[in-house]
Amino acid sequence: MNIPVVAIVGRPNVGKSSLLNALAGKRISIVDPTPGVTRDRITAPIPLGGGYVEMVDTGGIGMVDTDELAGHVEEQIAYAIGAAAVILLVVDAGEGLAPMDRSVAARLRKQDQAVILVANKVDTEEQLGEIHQFQRLGFGEPLPVSATHGRGLTELLEAIQDRLGKTTVKAPPKPVMKLAIVGKRNAGKSTLVNALAGEPRVIVSETPGTTRDSVDVTIELDGRTFMLIDTAGVRKRKSLSGDIEFYGLHRAMRSIRRADVVALMIDASVPVSQVDKDLAGDIAKQFKPVVLVVNKWDLAVGKAAGEDYQDYFDKTFPELSFAPICLASAAEGTGVKEAVRVAEELFTQARRRVPTPRLNKAIQEILKLRGPSHKTGTKPPKILYASQIAECPPTIVCFVNDVRSFDEGYQRFLLNQLRQRLCFPEVPIRLVFRQRRQTTGRSPRPPRQAR
Repeated sequence: MNIPVVAIVGRPNVGKSSLLNALAGKRISIVDPTPGVTRDRITAPIPLGGGYVEMVDTGGIGMVDTDELAGHVEEQIAYAIGAAAVILLVVDAGEGLAPMDRSVAARLRKQDQAVILVANKVDTEEQLGEIHQFQRLGFGEPLPVSATHGRGLTELLEAIQDRLGKTTVKAPPKPVMKLAIVGKRNAGKSTLVNALAGEPRVIVSETPGTTRDSVDVTIELDGRTFMLIDTAGVRKRKSLSGDIEFYGLHRAMRSIRRADVVALMIDASVPVSQVDKDLAGDIAKQFKPVVLVVNKWDLAVGKAAGEDYQDYFDKTFPELSFAPICLASAAEGTGVKEAVRVAEELFTQARRRVPTPRLNKAIQEILKLRGPSHKTGTKPPKILYASQIAECPPTIVCFVNDVRSFDEGYQRFLLNQLRQRLCFPEVPIRLVFRQRRQTTGRSPRPPRQAR
């Protein structure tokens, strides 16, 4: 059974995004006084009556978009209204009844769905006495709420439950994997999401910076449910203009942290940029499995062969030399499902465990091949034993007699050799070196880590 949809609609700046965040109990939509910040459909599962509904934040009806995307925003609003079982018409109690409120109400009266009139920003008793004017919209007495202060939310949820009856579901579909789609502006992230969703789920435009929020989109592929996280296009930090771009970047970084796997979109039609390199570094710091998706491959055919990218990326993204590469054209729908399947394999690899005997056998084989260097007159460095202590990422602790001998160069060699011998060749490995405890009572040296 599909989760019932509750659409939040209204004119710009009535607090729809704040209302979604308040109901979800966390920041999902960007909240900013600038009109037209929300463009895509931003969704969140909300517990209700022992079940769940899908709450959808939409762009402001009648918004004037400076990037000339108003038509695209309107399409997203129409999708949300069409899919909704209940519509929340949000008005601003502080500003009072506006002509655009009447226009929105006239549009919703043509719909078959139940409409709940919500007067937001009721922050004082005086405002509570003035919301009766909104009855002129034809949807009865408005429910007073304050998304900022969390007032009236329980009553609002009860009203939604009354309209839905018993149509809520016990739990939303649990995704097998959360896949964050990240990249610089116009790399084709939203096009990829729409190709996998099979519908214009997010706005696609040649205008840079079209996506502002991180948008969660649930898809099904080969009978399994996945969550795609579309993120705002990243550009140089010093080039960010205003709070909206700052919030978009912050959400993109947070999406990397909460994802199981990351798809780093590389635009094949332009040279790799510093932004791409910075993103690769950010992903590596989080120890996230990553698939490098070379998008717009159809524009590069004849200019470069697929195998050329392996050597090029090894030099360009040395910290991600283990990551698999997928060639795709999101606009043509080629290679996109393969990218998800590769991501799913990485998801599986990151959750594997190696038995301690097998791990130590591999360590000894590597030491025979090449051991760490040491200064003359010191004890030969040894890895006494090793153990995998965690997954996601696979984390291996090596107990050694002298951590100083295991420099970064040898750590990289050890990691590359472990990938060749163990069951997670294409995901980051966290490698920790710990000094064997001394019998003199001295504290052990701090651990050293490597990817």
